[in-house]
Amino acid sequence: MKRLITRLFIIAITPAISIAYAVYLSDRYDREPIGLLIKTFILGALVVIPTIVVERILMYFNVFPGLIGIAYTAFAVAGLVEEFFKREVVLRLAYQSKHFNEKLDGIVYAIFSALGFATIENIIYVVFRFTYNSYVGLYRGILSVPAHGIFAVTMGYYLSLAKFTNNEVEKRNYLNKSLYMPLILHGIFDFILMSRIPFLAFLFVPYVFYLWRTNQIKLNKYIVESKRNFDDINREDKN
Repeated sequence: MKRLITRLFIIAITPAISIAYAVYLSDRYDREPIGLLIKTFILGALVVIPTIVVERILMYFNVFPGLIGIAYTAFAVAGLVEEFFKREVVLRLAYQSKHFNEKLDGIVYAIFSALGFATIENIIYVVFRFTYNSYVGLYRGILSVPAHGIFAVTMGYYLSLAKFTNNEVEKRNYLNKSLYMPLILHGIFDFILMSRIPFLAFLFVPYVFYLWRTNQIKLNKYIVESKRNFDDINREDKN
């Protein structure tokens, strides 16, 4: 039994840690402090606790039938609550840090918060709820954990736009988008899976590709900008 639990634990944590390491390497021009990234990851993991509490409270109000009830769960319970708490981690911990000094940083911190959350969520599902179903770890490693990271790219993209604008109206607009945009993406993702409607099932793969493609564009945009900043600094140092 101990060997099984150990194996499941490794399966549960490997996807998030692998993605976190890849993201850390992608931020190669002005890397964030390891300590702050670890704190963001850990706090992202810890907010699973209030998330579970709030989600259970909200589920008491889910008196809606059929697809309306599923939509309520996907958007109001899972999407809103989870994205809210993951975003709070970045706002409370990294957003005001002096190390948050370029737009790519918003995506990096948002992803680390999301992956901390996804790690604990994965442990709950893989190790405790579905101990004897080996396919759960595979399914969540391929879909659920990367999905948290993808939603975080959108969140971090708008958090960075908010941080680096001096226009207060734009700042509020971007801060709002940093919550409701990942909420919408998250809600649609969960709704497709939870509704079990054949037509929507056919749309799932194109939707996942859309998520990956659009967020890869956002990430690449900030990586290019990070490189440009790095080159400008080096050029000034040489002069």
